[in-house]
Amino acid sequence: MPFGPMFDDVMRMLSQQGPDAWFTNATQMAMSIARGDDGDPNAQPPLRQRLEQLAPLVARHLAQRVAQPLDESVDALTRSQLTERALTQWRPLLQPMVALTQEIPPLGQNAGVDDPSAMMAQFAQTLGPLFVGFQLGSVAGHYSERAFSLAALPLPRPYAPGLVVNNVARFSEEWSLDLDQVMVFALAHEMLSALILSQAGVGDALRFILADTVREAARTQGDIVSRLQELSGSADASEILAHPERLLEGLTTPEDSTATRSLNAAVAALLAVGDSVAADVTGALTGPHDAIVEAWRRRRLSDARGEDAAAALFGASLQGEHHERAAHWARHVIDSYGDGALGALLRADALPSDDELSDPDGWWQRVSTSPLA
Repeated sequence: MPFGPMFDDVMRMLSQQGPDAWFTNATQMAMSIARGDDGDPNAQPPLRQRLEQLAPLVARHLAQRVAQPLDESVDALTRSQLTERALTQWRPLLQPMVALTQEIPPLGQNAGVDDPSAMMAQFAQTLGPLFVGFQLGSVAGHYSERAFSLAALPLPRPYAPGLVVNNVARFSEEWSLDLDQVMVFALAHEMLSALILSQAGVGDALRFILADTVREAARTQGDIVSRLQELSGSADASEILAHPERLLEGLTTPEDSTATRSLNAAVAALLAVGDSVAADVTGALTGPHDAIVEAWRRRRLSDARGEDAAAALFGASLQGEHHERAAHWARHVIDSYGDGALGALLRADALPSDDELSDPDGWWQRVSTSPLA
């Protein structure tokens, strides 16, 4: 069989990589993508200085609104540094997906070393976690190409605000916006997101939801391994080994479910609150800001493929009508209930359900009378 020796070499290499091979491969792929054609340069000193000058102003403004002090420093990140932070943040959340792909049973055949069914079954056992790693690496690398920060996909994280200053400057230039306004908007979004998502209660609530959505997303990886097993011993085995990308044909994202609706509602609400508060802070510190709000909305709809792919990895969607409802929800609760609504979002029971996105007053009634209030 012509591909036998090559297959043996590949399996030997993979078996020597250890249990963390999936994450090692993910990191290598992600960093290669993040460095890009320009080598991922550091921000120029004037940009870093503006960040250092504006961050304390934004922090003090937000501190008044959430009634607690905020660290006034924000790290100036490169794309590679944002990628590294994303990998660190996402790894424990995706670990259950890796475990699920490892649980898929191999074929119970006693085939010889030259039998394609034996090789395909062995390949199937190894492919699951590695495919998760390749997905994660590709997504994390492309995520940092245009994202400003980790706030673009609100998931549990420590409080360590950081901004890819070069991405902020590029957005400002592409949309012909005032750089200081864009910097203030991005800072407010990132600092508020870091504060909310670093709270133990909010983080635990999101992890609870993610436990279900990641399990559903893992079915895609399971489908790939199952298809490999079905091909064992078939005439298509050598064809698939020559063209593995064909395994992806026909695979779908997780279907709509209670878990995905819960995650979409939480993610949409957190993004919408960030948008609303960032717009308020930008207006208070820099004046009229309609242009940046509209540019930000259009950018998210038309030029956020990296963030969209990252959300899909966890079973969420950054597009759709739930984001329109979330925008109305956020604006209503902030205008109607003021900074008390922001304070409520720091608690474990504050994430709105999908139904509550259409009933902001019902959400406020629930959280304002909660035992945690």
